[in-house]
Amino acid sequence: MDALLSRTKNAQKKLLKLSGEERNELLRRINKALKDEKNKKLILEANLIDISNAKENGISPVMVDRLTLTDSKLDKLADSVLDIVNLPDYIGEVIEEWNTPTGLNVKKVRVPFGTIAVVFESRPNVAVDITALTLKTANACVLKGGKEAINTNKALVKAMKNAISDLTDPDVITLIETTYRSATNELITKKEYIDLLIPRGSKRLIDFITQNAKVPYIETGAGNCSLYIHKDADIEKAVKVAVNAKIQRPSVCNAIENIVVDKEIANKFLPKLMEAFNGNNEFGKKIEVRGDSLVNSIIDSKPATDEDYYTEYNDYIVAIKTVDNIDSAIEFINEHSTKHSESIITEDVSAVEKFFNEIDSACVYHNASTRFTDGGEFGFGAEIGISTTKLHARGPMGLREITTYKYVINGKNGEVRK
Repeated sequence: MDALLSRTKNAQKKLLKLSGEERNELLRRINKALKDEKNKKLILEANLIDISNAKENGISPVMVDRLTLTDSKLDKLADSVLDIVNLPDYIGEVIEEWNTPTGLNVKKVRVPFGTIAVVFESRPNVAVDITALTLKTANACVLKGGKEAINTNKALVKAMKNAISDLTDPDVITLIETTYRSATNELITKKEYIDLLIPRGSKRLIDFITQNAKVPYIETGAGNCSLYIHKDADIEKAVKVAVNAKIQRPSVCNAIENIVVDKEIANKFLPKLMEAFNGNNEFGKKIEVRGDSLVNSIIDSKPATDEDYYTEYNDYIVAIKTVDNIDSAIEFINEHSTKHSESIITEDVSAVEKFFNEIDSACVYHNASTRFTDGGEFGFGAEIGISTTKLHARGPMGLREITTYKYVINGKNGEVRK
């Protein structure tokens, strides 16, 4: 591990010598490599092996969907790399500048972190997104994917490393190929090589990182998100958003797990929602509903435990809680949320303002789906993760969020401090 990470750290020093346009050329080469028919064939064949293994190991269908690459998905992934090429180059940006009374010129200049390690689970597109974002910002990356996508990740990384090998040291992209948990245990302690650690995955993974990492880290990924149906909600909007936020892709972190409903509107909203959740939706999927006693008295649902409201299901399951008013809703959401994304459906402007002010999550929405919490949707080209903490980044993390800064100070006359 030390030898591997040492090579990555040294490769990043060489990457620093490249101009912004030269780093963009690295991304163009990766785009071409991912669209090359020979590479695509190898990547998709590797992905089929991972899919087969996942099914044999009893991985749920929604998680297999996260794992699956197709020819068209691979093309879109390649195109997303070009989207990052077209974004600004923030490295070297002067964030602030001022002159001191002592005659010094002080500049706050944006610089790379250095080496960024990302531990992630079954989504192979993450390997490409991370690589593109880190190379754009002159960072090296260390990728530690889950065993479910190991063959796909190997094929993707091999194609990307080959694509840039004649322009820079390919060790700026490093994949930890062993799937043993001990490798993760070791990686997250290597503070002499890793400048920033970003875990992307389940609450179990995030908790493991927070309890064991010695490397500076940012918590990302765990998404126990809520949709609040206020008493003044438009029922049609509420059902539309609930269907999208729960059913479109239930395995992702910005899908909702809880629906909170004002008791005053429950008898109007819940039957309409249940009609949609019984398969009468554009996705043709049914949702298992777990609810409190009032929910169970209105619709056909299972009794919910308190643990249900803390659970990120990543599946076609939702927990519904009825509340007396917006204060109760906000208290419930803040208690059970992972501080990711929450949405309110209402036509009451004052309720929106109160919700926005008092909900302690990275992203808050009004009359819109939480599924928009995404670096691509926010115009970042891609994301390296969605931070649920407050230092130093919050919400979807794009190029700026994987940089830091240093102060550059110029004197004129050999200034000395008195």
